[in-house]
Amino acid sequence: MTTKTKSRKAKIVEIARERNVVTVDGLSQVLDVSPQTVRRYLNGLCAENILRRRHGGAELFEGPLNQPYGQRSVTNPQEKKAIGIAAANLIPDGATVFLSIGTTPETVAQALSEKKGLTIVTNNLNAAMALSREETNRIILPGGELRLPDKDIIGDEALALFSNYRAEFGVFGVGGVDQDGCLLDFHSSEVRIREKIRANSRVSLLVLDSTKFGRAAPAVGGNIADVDKVIMDQPPGAEYAHLLERIGDRIHLVEGGT
Repeated sequence: MTTKTKSRKAKIVEIARERNVVTVDGLSQVLDVSPQTVRRYLNGLCAENILRRRHGGAELFEGPLNQPYGQRSVTNPQEKKAIGIAAANLIPDGATVFLSIGTTPETVAQALSEKKGLTIVTNNLNAAMALSREETNRIILPGGELRLPDKDIIGDEALALFSNYRAEFGVFGVGGVDQDGCLLDFHSSEVRIREKIRANSRVSLLVLDSTKFGRAAPAVGGNIADVDKVIMDQPPGAEYAHLLERIGDRIHLVEGGT
């Protein structure tokens, strides 16, 4: 491999780490090379499991992939519904609310459909559609590419949106919780958006079921101890007892939790 090729591939990885997604056309302009040359570089990086191909370009490969959205949406449905109702009960009519991506925040949106006059800032199209049935609500969405089948947006536009607003309540899920309390997700861009939601909310609400404790995901940011309220179905295993002590009365177990 020539020095020039190594330099260009390193530049592609650098851009991918900043933006998570790179396109053939965009890289062709930045590197001043043909699209065919860019595709050759991308193929090499994908073969090394550094990037993963997607239509029109590639995205950063960050280890294990999340389960398909359809599979996640039918996992622990009763628990998630109870979590959603408990979170919605904390939010009054007329509030400004951040809602993140994920199936559990979607259940919060469904429970919030009984409220009126909400201002909703979200990158979760499923949540937006659930709340659009109430015509007194105001719903603010980012631009950018809709990620399918999840129906969410996680690029720079979404991060900029949450940076430009302040909310009374910020509701977000998480890919996993490590034994030290660190919050895990499957893409670095998901982490950045989640942390921006937490930072720009007067009250941050982490909604999750107990299966997220010990679940592996490669991108890390924030700690469960930093969250104002944690709403979940039941305590995790004994190895996480020290985390529950740190959270104290900020944890709320929904009806049926033990």
